[in-house]
Amino acid sequence: MRNKILLASACATAVLPLLWASPATASTASAGVKYQLPFPCGEKWVGSSKSSAHTAGYEIDFNGSATDGDGDLGRTVVAAAAGKVVMSEYRTTDGFGNVVKIQHSDGTVTLYAHLNSRSVAKGATVKQGQKIGTVGKTSAKYKMAAHLHYELRTSAGKIIPATFNGTRFGYPNQTLTSKNCGGGGTTGQNPSIGGNKYTSTQVCGAGFKEIDSASLGNQGRVALLYSASTGQNCVVTLRKSSSGKATMSAYLEVKGKKRLADKGSFQYYAGPVRAKALRTCVKWGGSIGTAKYDSPFEHCG
Repeated sequence: MRNKILLASACATAVLPLLWASPATASTASAGVKYQLPFPCGEKWVGSSKSSAHTAGYEIDFNGSATDGDGDLGRTVVAAAAGKVVMSEYRTTDGFGNVVKIQHSDGTVTLYAHLNSRSVAKGATVKQGQKIGTVGKTSAKYKMAAHLHYELRTSAGKIIPATFNGTRFGYPNQTLTSKNCGGGGTTGQNPSIGGNKYTSTQVCGAGFKEIDSASLGNQGRVALLYSASTGQNCVVTLRKSSSGKATMSAYLEVKGKKRLADKGSFQYYAGPVRAKALRTCVKWGGSIGTAKYDSPFEHCG
């Protein structure tokens, strides 16, 4: 089996123009911003800076440690730190394809390229751990396997060594487990909502942390959680209202196995639905009344 870090070698690193005003340039990452791995909590990824297209030497191509070829296609990408989206577009001239750039409080910028899809628009404010897109292989110039191209830049656009959880990345290669476990938006949140006194981790149990969630309109939301200690996923659907009952569902389908579901008339939540899915893609979702969400197969780490 080929080492997957070599499959992403066509990755491009053209420097994009800066489209915003920012503070004075820094040559290293600010101690005030603590970047985390740009993937959901508990996921393990291999990073490599060895691509021949990497001009600065500090760019990183990320691939899932247990997959090959396009096995990472569609996996969730999250913000490494909180900030403002200063670019979200498909670029044809520099080989980045779908790209998102986020400017942080100290003026530094993180860049996420070759995305299969983008979940945030220019001008949006994002929290650390919020879903911003999915892993892809988009490029108008290069053919490549699915991977995430990641960069940390100064306010002037200079690519500098990346840090994760306060530690410099171990160039040229390193395998890391994401500690991007706080966050907000659609990933990392775990609040009680509306009049519902329960949170997703209370329902799923100790050791579970949210890695993804989806809104069910004004009815509530459905959340996907993962336990690093057991390798299990858990799905729970939470209502906003605590009055009366509603028809609700939650389901989890491990690729290649029968779908597990919980459906009925509930006051607070449907689920928990748990299944072990170590290094296996899952499909998940739920509903409240007519509002529903169905994911593709994803979170394959």
